[in-house]
Amino acid sequence: MTLLLQISDTHFGTERPQVVAALLRLVAALAPDLVVLSGDITQRARRRQFSAARAFVDAFGATPTLVVPGNHDIPLFNPLARLCYPYANHQRAFGADLEPSFESAELLVLGVNTTRAYRHKDGEVSMQQIRRVAARLEAASAAQLRVVVTHQPVAVTRAQDEKNLLHGRERAVQRWARAGADLILGGHIHLPYVLPLHDTFAGLSRRMWAVQAGTALSWRTRGTIDNSVNVIRHDASGGGARQTTVERWDYSETSEEFEQIARHELALDGAQPALAVTLS
Repeated sequence: MTLLLQISDTHFGTERPQVVAALLRLVAALAPDLVVLSGDITQRARRRQFSAARAFVDAFGATPTLVVPGNHDIPLFNPLARLCYPYANHQRAFGADLEPSFESAELLVLGVNTTRAYRHKDGEVSMQQIRRVAARLEAASAAQLRVVVTHQPVAVTRAQDEKNLLHGRERAVQRWARAGADLILGGHIHLPYVLPLHDTFAGLSRRMWAVQAGTALSWRTRGTIDNSVNVIRHDASGGGARQTTVERWDYSETSEEFEQIARHELALDGAQPALAVTLS
């Protein structure tokens, strides 16, 4: 069994200290094999905000992390920095690689930098990025859960969120499906959900799912949804079909802990797309 924890839109600079402490307790209790931070690590890409984010990640101990930037991780109010060295503070905190990857016997996770200095909030994926990711996916083993991480979503549940969709998503989803992707993780809109991409995009060659996370730590929550993270469990040890679940864990103002509130059982590689949801 492999466990992946998805944390998104932490927006350090707007973080809630009690939620930070609760999430660190959750990480310690779950002992994930990988923590993915799917963008908007900071609120305004300032050095002190990245330092706080780095300290948060360091508190995971030896747990591997995969971090991709979001649009908030590029300076907004410093035009020179945005134009000439937009990722300087991000790279100072998390390393030079803006598109990191992680691989184990049961897991292949590929980060994609969908931010662009010439765009304000919108994200974009290029053909070069699409081809690079597809090549890695095509080399994956049959047992691996194949995950792509973007910041902006490739599919949304509400019409008012369509303006936030990733530019180039149609080509990316189609190509990555042919290459064997299972999940595309994202954030950006602070709204957690799981969507079957094989029902959203016509003619996909396999089942593929969009897994979106809410804001993990910020007070900039959306509607009635509190701070939220995703726990993804994958088991390929039984010799049969791969089994994958996505759990949504929300911060509770009452218990001051993260609590599981939903569980999605994802069907992978089957004949008929299906999604079972259990609310707890």
